[in-house]
Amino acid sequence: MINKRLLVKNLLAHNDENSFYDKKRFISIGEKEGKAKFLKHVCALANSNPKNNSFIVIGVEDEDNTIVGVDFFDDSKIQNLVNAYLDNPPLISYENIPFPHLPEGKVVGLVTIRSNGKVCALRKNIWKYYGGAVFFREGSISLPKAFDIELKDINSDKVATIEQHARNNIEYTLDAVLNFFNTRHPDLTSDYKVFKEQFVVCWAGNKKKVKGKTYYSRVDIELINEQVKLFYSALDEITIDYDDDSFKTLEYVQLGLGSQQKYYPLEEMVITFSDNGKYAINSKLIFEPPQFDKKTLYHVYNTNNALLKKLENHIPLTDSEHTDMTHLPATYLICYLNGFEEAKDKMNNSRALIKAYDSHVYQSLKESQRILRKVYYA
Repeated sequence: MINKRLLVKNLLAHNDENSFYDKKRFISIGEKEGKAKFLKHVCALANSNPKNNSFIVIGVEDEDNTIVGVDFFDDSKIQNLVNAYLDNPPLISYENIPFPHLPEGKVVGLVTIRSNGKVCALRKNIWKYYGGAVFFREGSISLPKAFDIELKDINSDKVATIEQHARNNIEYTLDAVLNFFNTRHPDLTSDYKVFKEQFVVCWAGNKKKVKGKTYYSRVDIELINEQVKLFYSALDEITIDYDDDSFKTLEYVQLGLGSQQKYYPLEEMVITFSDNGKYAINSKLIFEPPQFDKKTLYHVYNTNNALLKKLENHIPLTDSEHTDMTHLPATYLICYLNGFEEAKDKMNNSRALIKAYDSHVYQSLKESQRILRKVYYA
């Protein structure tokens, strides 16, 4: 069982960027350029490593390997993105790896890429890259290749050694459990469950009971053995259920206009543990977008646009407008879910303005975009 935090450390310590490993300060797959560059690197790493894993580490300074972290990135549908744009797509996973020195909610992103043994190529045009393009790694750079295309296995031994040095042990597991309870979440209700005598799942959150059902908010869930953060949200609420073989969460999101707020089921995640030391994570989107009166939404949408215009022009907001600003991310999301296609661009383009305006509203914007990502890639 691989400790992913150790794996990241070994990758950073053992190698500069090369044909099986890349590092990024951040990725931006919500924008066309960022999505295209990400797909290029995935394609190149898959082609350069046909028989072993390759990796992209996200949240690291390029110059000196300083681990600065990125926001928790909850995108279980990233495989859908790869499948849509690449022929012979590799298997891909995105995992959130906590590091003790990072602020709450910040992690290191670890993308693991496993080739299917065939040449991977772009399926269609995206940004400045043409459909049919094939990329390979040359040193630390992903470059297109138009001739002499052949998959060569040159890194299996190196990757196997790095992964072997990242194997977990009891000391790492116990240290991580104690750190989760005593250091990271001393103010929250915390619990754990051991599955198949091998896997330890820890979770923490504010706990409440409504009509006999237990809900958690400010939730953090980790698969301790592999040092992988499974879920993190400062705003949404979830329920947790488990038996001897599986651990299940059901996430709810709060949406509405004004005082008419309601919780809607968003996504169900089930982790199934096997006796052979393996586990599988399956996520199912169960979200049904709330529908609102179009006339009301036109008013809300125009109000939001006017608020952003005021911020852009440094015009002071009234007390009621400050209140409207707290609802702006969620109401833009509702507008988009009800057919206002431009609302998605408004959310993307307003990130810098809202971040400068208020950290709580900015957090709400990131949560709304996270929901949008789940729905968009479903």
